[in-house]
Amino acid sequence: MVALWIRAGTALAGPSPFGVRLLAPFAAAAGTLLLAQAAEDLLPGRRVGLAAAVLLNATLLFGVGAVSMTPDTPVLLFWTATLWALARLLASRRGAWWLAAGAAAGLALDSKYTALLLAPAVLLWLLATPALRPWLRRPHPWAAAALALALFAPVLLWNAGHGWASFAKQGGRTGAWTPSHALQYVGELIAGQIGLATPLVAVLCGAGVVLAMRQTCRRDPGRRDPAWTLLAAFTVLPSLVFLQHALGDRVQANWPAIVYPAAAIAAAGLGGRWRRWFAPAAVLGFAMTLLVWVQGVAAPLALPRRFDPTLMRLGGWPALADSVAAAARREGAAFVAADNYGQAALLARLLPPEIPVLGVEGRWAYFDLPDATPAIDGQTGLLLRSARRADPPDAADWATLAPDGELVRDRGGVTAEAFRLYRVRGRAGGEPIVVMPRPTGPVRTEGIPHAPSHP
Repeated sequence: MVALWIRAGTALAGPSPFGVRLLAPFAAAAGTLLLAQAAEDLLPGRRVGLAAAVLLNATLLFGVGAVSMTPDTPVLLFWTATLWALARLLASRRGAWWLAAGAAAGLALDSKYTALLLAPAVLLWLLATPALRPWLRRPHPWAAAALALALFAPVLLWNAGHGWASFAKQGGRTGAWTPSHALQYVGELIAGQIGLATPLVAVLCGAGVVLAMRQTCRRDPGRRDPAWTLLAAFTVLPSLVFLQHALGDRVQANWPAIVYPAAAIAAAGLGGRWRRWFAPAAVLGFAMTLLVWVQGVAAPLALPRRFDPTLMRLGGWPALADSVAAAARREGAAFVAADNYGQAALLARLLPPEIPVLGVEGRWAYFDLPDATPAIDGQTGLLLRSARRADPPDAADWATLAPDGELVRDRGGVTAEAFRLYRVRGRAGGEPIVVMPRPTGPVRTEGIPHAPSHP
């Protein structure tokens, strides 16, 4: 889904950062409207829609995500759309809303695999709410599940034809158990969410989720509120999954993004003294978001790398590309290669178009890109590799491999990342090495002698 969105944005605005990110603010705006309506449907008469929307937008995750394009961008929209459709179902009691929920869930699955948690969350909601169990004997929810599966079918079909590659990749993250690091990983998970949600919004969301659980866990199941039970299912179940994962491996801070929409509605549903904290939480959240924007654009503060996520992600890439290009010209390199897919993509975007860029990694076998190995046989080039990787490059990929200096990606004199350059000579065969596409047009192969044309 994120690839389709980038393709649509660049088709409208050109292959620029603006084009890449074009759909993100529109998605954030649409998600905000859907969230506000869902809050009004779930907690009618309390005028909580605006509060839920403001709290969600006051998070760093949403505020910064609104101007960036990652898989979280579409999955947040479609996850929120699923929640909205189910809220409409409760408010209207019309079975047709099941199909809207199924369509949104299918598109969420096309966006990111964390959307697989939608199915157990909805099933748990139905089973835990006696008033909703009759839906299980009707065709509507099953038709919704079939629609979601149909929309997810392209992903399934691609995996079936490629050794279930992406399922194996993501499935390999589950089931890990590292007791010696569990406390550290859980602490990082909690700290990361406090940071991304901003502290006061995180406290309000936590209190809202506790309230949802209290409303769900009533002694008399017949009095169980369907709306609060839905909010509990959409927050507690994913949170438990991420907590379990943290017992064995790190949970990236952005993974729990899917919890935020329902948590914001639950927070908006708090009453009493909690409501006094809504305005301070929003002010603090928007202020922190503004600081991140300013730091990312102008970098007025020379913060250490560990305290500046904008430096870690954004700082110094154009200057690094200029240094790599200068080294390639100095060495008379026929190509520049990278064995990290993100760095290969960045070089392909930022290096001058006359310098061919190669991607070296096993995953490139799954892409329909020209094989570079016959063309680079005997040709000399440069390999860029992050110094954070302790292992050396695989010598089997190259006829010769020799260190050729170091480069630094920095901003304002603060180092973001160090890189090692290697002088390499190509050989036929070995790990997949492909010619990377360039943003200015189709895949360029003319810079490499005898490179095959695109199939």
